[in-house]
Amino acid sequence: MTLTDEQQAVKDAFVRAGGTWGEPWERMLELDPAFVRAYADLAAVPVRHGALEPKVRELLHVAVDAAATHLHTPGVRQHVAAALAAGATPQEVMEVLELTSTLGIHAANIGVPLLVEVLTEEGLRDGPAPLDERQERLKAEFTATRGYWHSFWDEILELDPDLFEAYVAFSSVPWHTGTLEPKVKELVYCAFDASATHLYVPGLKLHLRNALGHGASVAEILEMFEIASLVGIHAAMTGAPILAELAARDGTIDV
Repeated sequence: MTLTDEQQAVKDAFVRAGGTWGEPWERMLELDPAFVRAYADLAAVPVRHGALEPKVRELLHVAVDAAATHLHTPGVRQHVAAALAAGATPQEVMEVLELTSTLGIHAANIGVPLLVEVLTEEGLRDGPAPLDERQERLKAEFTATRGYWHSFWDEILELDPDLFEAYVAFSSVPWHTGTLEPKVKELVYCAFDASATHLYVPGLKLHLRNALGHGASVAEILEMFEIASLVGIHAAMTGAPILAELAARDGTIDV
């Protein structure tokens, strides 16, 4: 593709802003250069604000793209490479992936309270059972490791202590062995909870409070939201090459 002066200017601005150029962007550029320019301006907002160090910005991108609710492999590759180039260690990137892998427990965080609600409505439950010695120990261990307790754990601990115990061991690994500061860990949780592909409100509110408690500034939290908000571009990144291919086959455009 031979770029027009307008298209070349858009591409140059995109690359200067830190974007990684590739085939999807080439296709978008030929279809709608104004859209690519507008996205480049949107993606540059967290970079201009600069509340987070570049390494952390890229790690948050990794969390959003690698989350089980999104799994945007090209984005994971791009942002892992960018995080390493910005000074992240492989261990830090792995830590982000470990933190992001905890997303699956939200099935139980949402499902078990609803089960309790249905059991109560059906007359099959008249209140919580007292915790036994093992359950009290598990609650204390979780609180000591993670620094908080939330009511959405109560019924999981009561009804399925085996799941809770295994989850505590699984989710605590990066807190025992990782090197990212707690503030960054909490921002990782916030990023995938806030993403449009997940929108897990109870977890987001909890981890916002935790992030503030670990010293995160409002500017850093807003920058995390700015990063998570970029997930929508993957509609165009995925669809534009398909559109360009089919339109070229039909003779609608010349690729």
